[in-house]
Amino acid sequence: MQTIIKNWNWRKFVFEVLVLTGIFMLIQYGISNGLLNSYHQINLSSMCINIMLAVSLSLINGFTGQLSLGHAGFMAVGAYTSVVMTNMLGQPFILGILMACLMAGLAGFIIGVPTLRLKGDYLAIATLGFGEIIRVVLQNIDYVGGPAGILGITQLTTWPWLFAATVLTVVVIVNLINSSYGRAIISVREDEIASELMGINTTYYKVLAFVIGAMFAGLAGAMYAHYFYIIKPGTFNFMKSFDILVMVVLGGLGSTTGAVIAAIFITLLTAALQKWAAIRMILYAFILIVIMIYRPQGLMGNKELTTKTFGRVWGDKK
Repeated sequence: MQTIIKNWNWRKFVFEVLVLTGIFMLIQYGISNGLLNSYHQINLSSMCINIMLAVSLSLINGFTGQLSLGHAGFMAVGAYTSVVMTNMLGQPFILGILMACLMAGLAGFIIGVPTLRLKGDYLAIATLGFGEIIRVVLQNIDYVGGPAGILGITQLTTWPWLFAATVLTVVVIVNLINSSYGRAIISVREDEIASELMGINTTYYKVLAFVIGAMFAGLAGAMYAHYFYIIKPGTFNFMKSFDILVMVVLGGLGSTTGAVIAAIFITLLTAALQKWAAIRMILYAFILIVIMIYRPQGLMGNKELTTKTFGRVWGDKK
């Protein structure tokens, strides 16, 4: 215990708390005083949801090195589960969120155990098929509205909920990556055969990363469903998974900071090109081509922006 207290960087902790508190209070002030209108708030909500999706997929694709193309399927599981719990069963929002994470994590486990023994293109095809299965199944369940989806969802997602969910996603995944589990996960990406020879259960760590990533995708789905009033299976199609993949690739396969920056950029770009949806998809493809040619490691590569970057503000030169 004394060693933990001695090694605890209180300056880093205080700096992070102050920054997060400042961001929260600033935006809350803007919402409360009408400085941020409904258009701004919608884009802010989309930004938080995209950050959760990008960071959670980055754990799977970037840090574990497994190509998943069905992340929207986990988002759909979380969205529908939370709405069933709140709108149809009359349960509290917090219970709906917990069940959304649990069911999405369970879906990740079910698809992860048999498919994560595959590699490369085979895994990508399997996860893509899973996402499409989820969408088609939801279209054929009358209880959740079939193809029309569910309308009139109570808006329970507020700025405090969004902020807390986004911070929770980033903090948990960053701490996981920096732990011994994270080092084992990264070793799978770097050299799976060498990891197995060192006694690391690669299948276990791949499934673990897959389940945790799916859980936070489910959390993003719950936030989405209770903010935009309506969900339908078509929302969670392959193109949604492709959008999330673009964010991860653009930010850097192996950088949580990059995923956050790319999610913010893509959200702002999408908002600016709302009237030209076709151009938006062409631009996405163009961005991917340029990134793959000139900077295949993404904007941040495997680098992170940490409090050490701002250490001089506190006089910490370590």
